[in-house]
Amino acid sequence: MRKGKILISFVVVLALLTSAAGCGGNAGTSATSAKDTLVFAQGADPRGLDPALVDDGESAKVIANVFETLVKYKEDSTEIEPCLATSWEKSPDGKEWTFKLRRGVKFHDGTDFDANAVKFTVDRQLPPQVTADMPYASFTFGPVKEVQVVDKYTVKFILKEPYAPFLANLAMSLAAPIVSPAAVKKYGDDFTNNPVGTGPYKFVKWDKGQQVVLEANPNYWGPQPKMKKVVFKIVKENSVRASDLITGAVDIIDGVDPNDVAKLEKSKMLVAKDAGMNINYMGFICDRPPFNNVKLRQAVSYAINKEELVKYLYKDLAQVAPSMLPDFIPGYDPSLKGIPYDPEKAKQLLKEAGYPNGLKVKMITYSNPRPYNPVGGEKLAAAVQAQLAKVGIQAEIQSYPWKEYKDALFKVADGAQIFFYGWTGDNGDPDNFLSLLETKEIESSLNSAKYSNPQVDKLLVEGRTTLDMNRRIEIYKELQKIVENDAPWVFISHGKTLAAYRPGVKNFKYHPTGVVHLWNVEK
Repeated sequence: MRKGKILISFVVVLALLTSAAGCGGNAGTSATSAKDTLVFAQGADPRGLDPALVDDGESAKVIANVFETLVKYKEDSTEIEPCLATSWEKSPDGKEWTFKLRRGVKFHDGTDFDANAVKFTVDRQLPPQVTADMPYASFTFGPVKEVQVVDKYTVKFILKEPYAPFLANLAMSLAAPIVSPAAVKKYGDDFTNNPVGTGPYKFVKWDKGQQVVLEANPNYWGPQPKMKKVVFKIVKENSVRASDLITGAVDIIDGVDPNDVAKLEKSKMLVAKDAGMNINYMGFICDRPPFNNVKLRQAVSYAINKEELVKYLYKDLAQVAPSMLPDFIPGYDPSLKGIPYDPEKAKQLLKEAGYPNGLKVKMITYSNPRPYNPVGGEKLAAAVQAQLAKVGIQAEIQSYPWKEYKDALFKVADGAQIFFYGWTGDNGDPDNFLSLLETKEIESSLNSAKYSNPQVDKLLVEGRTTLDMNRRIEIYKELQKIVENDAPWVFISHGKTLAAYRPGVKNFKYHPTGVVHLWNVEK
């Protein structure tokens, strides 16, 4: 009995000493035992924490807890409700939007949130200030002609043309969050490492490759967050994250490998399996040989057995994707079936495309798990490599960590010809998926396939400037038929959004847009 007490005392002292150590790779883990700290483990570092400079989910998860937007999505959907704006009205022609702003809100640096802050946030992403490293600027604010400060708490957006997704775009976690003008001026290019918003949590530190630490904002205008501290811990390997959850080293994990679900549930962990607003795909670099040849793209597409990939890699936690859009997004067309698996057809088209003896290709992929591909890009690429070999296509695979991957893809590094990627919808609007194939988004890097079709561009413009949703849906059905034939992507799967958490964690939910709102979570 005495031995037991001595051992317990030693463990307690050791835990206190470890906690007092503060910084370093184990800081997030040691903090987990504290009742007022929530540790969320994800598979990769954010690429940055300035909402204007990033386009990835790992960054968005942190940004969504530090910054706020004029309007926000409801807890379980992409329906819009007030946030930093309390009300808004639209002109009859759809080209002017006026927002009344919430009063008494402070940025984390103590400066006031007001109409000038809104104008500053948007103006830095409009010509002439916008820069090439702002990937969402044209997507979110391209239709904006100017932003006018009507008074301290009223702001007006003047659009070049009606824009159906405009309000939904203003709730996105990327580009749309309102930043502190004073902080941007103070930190300059280093604002991405020193983010200042109005959100329920404020930034404390970022130990690159290890953790991002946030703390509750004591001056938050809304209800206080449930936890005093949140740690986003970076744990690259799926299996390690799962083990950390089971042992209590972390409270919540994402990027759950389907093969770990049974083990987690057997260990009494809770696994969230929500319908994912995403697409997991393989893309072709379409603006140069050999895949500027549509027949060759079709040939490779026929060589991919998507049903086998989904069954082998994702078990029952994903569904085969017949098109870009998940079946609950407006514009989904059930008549589209995608290019089917037909190896003989693939061989025939290879000959017609000028490759009777097959060909060699270079594929690039990412090493970490993604919400649309929880097993990671390397496993998916290897499975596709095996399928392509059956029709005479030899594929070489080059893998990159997530932060380096996006740069490599944009620059078409290592002579990349095929790539693996995916998309988690930002706002529930079909334009948010389909515009990834718009010519103007090649420069922004969102159109990673560098695909261009003037007819598709025309239909995208028509769809987003049409305010009647029924008409928009018909436009998008026509567009998707063109894309299916052009085959810039191989649509693989729509994955369920998987996350796991310990039994004591309450109120945790993954939002359909792929971010996590942690201010209501407690343990």
